Amino acid sequence: MDLPHASGPASRAVDHLLVTRFNLPSRGPESLIRAQEGWLQNRIGLFERYTVPSVRSQTNQDFTWLVYLDPQSPGWLLDRLAPLVEEGVLVPRYREEVGWQDVAADAREVTGAQGRLLITTNLDNDDALAVDFVERLRHAGLAGLRGAVYLADGLVRLDDRVYRWRDRDNAFCSVIETWEAPSTAWRDWHILLHRHMEATSLDGPPGWLQIIHHRNVSNRIRGRLTDPEPSRSLFPGALDDVASPTRRALLVDALVSRPARETREVVRGAGKRVLLAALGKQGLERLKEGLRAST
Repeated sequence: MDLPHASGPASRAVDHLLVTRFNLPSRGPESLIRAQEGWLQNRIGLFERYTVPSVRSQTNQDFTWLVYLDPQSPGWLLDRLAPLVEEGVLVPRYREEVGWQDVAADAREVTGAQGRLLITTNLDNDDALAVDFVERLRHAGLAGLRGAVYLADGLVRLDDRVYRWRDRDNAFCSVIETWEAPSTAWRDWHILLHRHMEATSLDGPPGWLQIIHHRNVSNRIRGRLTDPEPSRSLFPGALDDVASPTRRALLVDALVSRPARETREVVRGAGKRVLLAALGKQGLERLKEGLRAST
């Protein structure tokens, strides 16, 4: 689904909240990663390198960025974040645990609930948004769209390679709703929001950039190898050090690597759906934790 660009006074009818889970205490398999030495140092580096610049670069700055932090966060981390807090780039919240109801309450507090609509968007602390991400979501809401909304097209970066990937229910999920009993983008896993509301995927240029690195909990290479040049202006600074792939590299990816990745994704997706149906969310998380602990 494509929606035209919009701007102007009507944009003030929207309260938009970006929501980031920075280092909340975790249960399940993620807790094993977060407990490793150096996790926070690596994560704040990615946050400063990719996430913060992408938020600063939004063409529409009429939003609030809520970042959840562990109350036991080390002093050095808070010192690194302090200039961003003082500048008003982000609003910190220190919590042991956060549910979607807490996000709804915090959204009301930090925005003042002055708009006709509330938009909440999940933003991981090692990823980036395209410069027009906020504007596109805001226009979708003003055009009448409600429920879970995904910008389906994005990029995945691994070292010096960039892949174009289409994911109709990706982790950069947003929920557009009124202030009456809001559910927020944290109502459920991003792949399960359709269980609670209507879900829509919007076509268009890349709306997000996912960074793959050795400390990722679950992300992996997906999509097709692509030339970053057309997307550099959408992600200022984030792709400047990535060269255009050679024709040979593109050919090898198209004929060998990509088909293998897609086959793995089909098998993995089918298996996950079966396990989710059989075990439920909690059972699947326990299974993941046991498998990770055994490796």
